[in-house]
Amino acid sequence: MANIGLRIEPKSEPTIEALAGLWSRSLIDWPDGRSDRTTFVNWMQGPSYYLDLRQPAGRPDFRGVRNLRALNFTQLDWLASQEGFAGELHYSDGFFEWRREIDFQPQAIYSDQGRLWMEPDMMVEQGKDIPYIEHWHREPVGLDPVCALRLDDPADGTRAYLMRLGSLFMYARARRAAVPAGLHLQDCVAGAESVEEAQNLIDCEISQGVVTDAGWVIQRSSLPFRERERIDPVWASKASGAIVLSDIDADGRDVARKWQLLDAQGALDAFPIEAKVRSAS
Repeated sequence: MANIGLRIEPKSEPTIEALAGLWSRSLIDWPDGRSDRTTFVNWMQGPSYYLDLRQPAGRPDFRGVRNLRALNFTQLDWLASQEGFAGELHYSDGFFEWRREIDFQPQAIYSDQGRLWMEPDMMVEQGKDIPYIEHWHREPVGLDPVCALRLDDPADGTRAYLMRLGSLFMYARARRAAVPAGLHLQDCVAGAESVEEAQNLIDCEISQGVVTDAGWVIQRSSLPFRERERIDPVWASKASGAIVLSDIDADGRDVARKWQLLDAQGALDAFPIEAKVRSAS
């Protein structure tokens, strides 16, 4: 188990700017003795915006599931065990804070704050409110171009984040359904009055994928039916900040979802201007 009492050497503390990149987690130790080495965790950090996806082992079979309405309660229960968030990273008084504008789980009681310091072969994070220890490893991916967008759906106020990091991207979209704070999403799903209500609670997308000549292909997602699909961002009006992403509705029908740009970090040229022909791959 990692040494929960390990103290930081100030000279080893990174800056927010130095954290830009893709990080994977190999370990989390909690003070009560629990430990996890199997959950898939990827954290993509931009100039200050970030996206994070965490998926536990033991994923059930989602073959044949093509949309939100096809998910059954067994699948929904596992999906509700996932974590993921998007927002902005801040630093103050020795602590980094991952402020979550989008959170796959209901709002937590504690803030997401911790100390970070560099070891020879990894970065270590120690939580503030709960003194967990996490081991992080920088993935060898290109950092050019880097651009992160904070988006709003004018129709309903839903927020989203889209970041490109070299040939990789991550995308996060908030759910429309309200969830009570302080609970676990699995409890919310178990207490839902209908399967449709439970499906709506799950409908928060955090996806990761690759930018190819054929399009922006999703490789891993909090919504498994989105995997192998494309989002293909297209500027509907770059001057006004209107961008369109390929999506599907709850019943699996193709839709072009229009977002309004609230803020951008990095070079907007990281996102294509011309449309591509959309198809699943």
